[in-house]
Amino acid sequence: MLPGLEQWSLVSQTIAVAPARTLVEILPAGRVRTVTAVVLGAVAVAVLGQVAVPLPFTPVPLSLGTLAVLGVGAALGPRLAAASIGLLVVAGVSGLPAFAGGTSGWAFASFGYVLGYLPAAVLMGWLARTGRDRSVWRTFAGAAGASALVYAVGAPWLAVYAHLSLGETLAAGVLPFLAGDAVKAAVVAGVLPTLWAAQRFVSARR
Repeated sequence: MLPGLEQWSLVSQTIAVAPARTLVEILPAGRVRTVTAVVLGAVAVAVLGQVAVPLPFTPVPLSLGTLAVLGVGAALGPRLAAASIGLLVVAGVSGLPAFAGGTSGWAFASFGYVLGYLPAAVLMGWLARTGRDRSVWRTFAGAAGASALVYAVGAPWLAVYAHLSLGETLAAGVLPFLAGDAVKAAVVAGVLPTLWAAQRFVSARR
């Protein structure tokens, strides 16, 4: 083999066996994968967001949207996850019932939590890309941190929109959801390392 061709062959083999850093990278690369991943990520958050339970003491519903955001971020990585959440926001603001409980637009009390999905998904994507979603405790801590980012954006929006004091904001927009978010973080911490372990097992048997 010619020296140049031999070098190109080694580079190609290196690329071919490069380990996936996010779950979506397990699939063949290309524009189809990218577009499909972004659309499916937005759909996943929208669909799980419809599983919402209104609470009588707060305008913010209890939903599975945050769980979907954590999963989408970890599966797609920071850039594609950000694109998915961006698509979701555009769809909802445009009038599609993409947000929790079938809501749309932007002038409602919990819209800030939707905006908080963006940094949460990006953080989960970064954790996945840097290999920090391979262990249970790191994944749990990362998911908890991502959930905190949702509060960091959503709670101030709620306070301004509903004219709430700090104590009222915590009582209506943070404290009622902490236990549920801990459960969601535990689910993500159980699922993601298991998926990566399965992927390593399959790759080792090829």
